[in-house]
Amino acid sequence: MTTTTVTMTTTTVTMTQRVPTGEQLDPVAIYAQAGPSVVTVQGIITDITGTGSVLGAGFVIAYSNSYYIITNFHVVDGLTDSTVTFSNGDAYPATVVGSDPYSDLAVVSVNASPSEFHPLQLGVSSSLDVGESVVAIGSPYGLSGTITVGVVSQVGRTLQEDTAGGFAIADTIQFSAAINPGNSGGPLISSDGMVVGITTASAGGSEGLGFAIPSDTISREVPYLVKDGKYDRHAYLGVQLVDMNYQLSRAMQTTTTWGVLIESTTPNGPVSKAGLRGGTQDVTIGDQRYVTGGDIIISFDGKKIANYDALSAYLERNAVPGQTIQVGIIRSGEQMVVPVEIGTRPQLNMLSPVPIGQAIA
Repeated sequence: MTTTTVTMTTTTVTMTQRVPTGEQLDPVAIYAQAGPSVVTVQGIITDITGTGSVLGAGFVIAYSNSYYIITNFHVVDGLTDSTVTFSNGDAYPATVVGSDPYSDLAVVSVNASPSEFHPLQLGVSSSLDVGESVVAIGSPYGLSGTITVGVVSQVGRTLQEDTAGGFAIADTIQFSAAINPGNSGGPLISSDGMVVGITTASAGGSEGLGFAIPSDTISREVPYLVKDGKYDRHAYLGVQLVDMNYQLSRAMQTTTTWGVLIESTTPNGPVSKAGLRGGTQDVTIGDQRYVTGGDIIISFDGKKIANYDALSAYLERNAVPGQTIQVGIIRSGEQMVVPVEIGTRPQLNMLSPVPIGQAIA
């Protein structure tokens, strides 16, 4: 393995570049190494339904000569009397250092002896292969230290969570290892023992359909979460979108069956300022309503954008506020390229309500 250091402002995050070895996954060895790093995060939450307890997982990393716990934002959001319990049973009060609801990430600190901390290394998730074996470790239903085994089912997925204000959590890893309530915040680990993601959600009623925030996202955000308490460098276009498909292309009388249709644009948003257009006509296909007549996005900087997953993943990996990208579109059957200066995603409390299922970027 080779080590890569990524410089971000005045701080650095060290990631270990994963090198495919062809070795078979060894869950016993992985658990022996990683088990002591995985913690249980819990506390009390009060909302309109009353008061209850919340339980999730987390894992230890070393950063800037200190130890921190990585977990999900939705695990610690609104939590009081928060504690972190290590695998040996020792528990300590916990403090949230920084969080980002848009990526469902949080960094937590505890005042404990250095002997309690057994940090894991973050791998480079962009090197993951579909079909690669992975393990998840967490505390499903309070059963701490539970390990499950599966494979990477797909990469570059988008995930909708209530805490993200209608924006998709971009570029997530879909995997088949079983996870349940309480797994959230635990590590997803590849066969070489590197953390490649943080488990965040499973599809209700499904089997083997879990999702993880990639380690590349964690590595990119940790310096900001520790230093500033937040991460405000998510790319923003100011659009509502829907994937193109065959039925939609027929209704629009176009031959384009892929790409992302702009249904509407935010006034004075980056896309609106660049002159891209939203739709003008309501069309119902089956039980789905569309707003047609807008531009169809087909590429960013010359890279094909086949659907909303690809659009979100590209922005997450490659774009930051203030950067200009070349957006390829189809308008009235003609292809053109329009430069768009990326904006900064609004704060959650500044967003208007977004219809359920509406894709925005």
